[in-house]
Amino acid sequence: MLSSEQINFYHEHGYLHLKQVFSPQLTQAMRDDLNWMMTEWSESTPGWTGPWRKKYMDDKTEKSSKLVHMHDLHHYAQSWMQGVTHQALCEAISKLVDGPTELHHSTMHVKPPQTGHPFPMHQDWWFYQHADNRFVDALFHLDDTSHANGEIRFVDGSHKMGVIQHVTEADGKECTPHLSADEWSLESTVPVPAKAGDVVLFNIHTIHGSYINTTDDDRRMVRVGYRHVDNEQLAGQNCGRPGLMVSGRRHRREGQLLLSNNGPADAQKPSKDWHPLVGQQAITA
Repeated sequence: MLSSEQINFYHEHGYLHLKQVFSPQLTQAMRDDLNWMMTEWSESTPGWTGPWRKKYMDDKTEKSSKLVHMHDLHHYAQSWMQGVTHQALCEAISKLVDGPTELHHSTMHVKPPQTGHPFPMHQDWWFYQHADNRFVDALFHLDDTSHANGEIRFVDGSHKMGVIQHVTEADGKECTPHLSADEWSLESTVPVPAKAGDVVLFNIHTIHGSYINTTDDDRRMVRVGYRHVDNEQLAGQNCGRPGLMVSGRRHRREGQLLLSNNGPADAQKPSKDWHPLVGQQAITA
């Protein structure tokens, strides 16, 4: 259970570091299954597009930088279902969103050795747009993180700014949504290094990013999204798809139909601010 000080810290700063949420045994089980998924299921790509790449990497590194990723790990291994439904964690998140809580997604973030993909400053809202900020992203740490391997970094209190316009086009071509590297610098952020078994929580509007992995080992991390069950999704990753209830009950709204994995008939209609890459590039942190 979170203390009032922890809840206040999250709402003031936009993030919260929870230490040793998972037992060493569960952490190892999730690590073993993630390693298996990296071989069996995951994809390795150059990662995000956009002019930020030239700011964050030299030419040689930019050409070789890779991101290993996949979505919804809890559909592939029991240990990950156990992790994303961890009772103490889910109860803590329900306190932060102040009500019944639904699992939205889980996404692998593995930065390979030496050239592991950095992330420019951004808000996750652009990848799964929601009506309000009752959405918490949780970073499950399977390795100790530091500046050397690209720990998560935040702009303190930036969630209070709401949604900020991102760069979505460069040189006449669409690119992954991100904040201008000329205006938003990683140097001005707060680093949050963590240990394996820790979870770092942050608000969907909190600006964040990370440096490249320069070590000889993978930086293995998984982002898991949780939302208040009444926080309507407008567009993006998993739009319209119901998630697992991890705390409380899903009360029926007037006229609401029974749930389906296909979502309601109009769930896939984009919002007026929909950007085509939002649905394709939802790999963040």
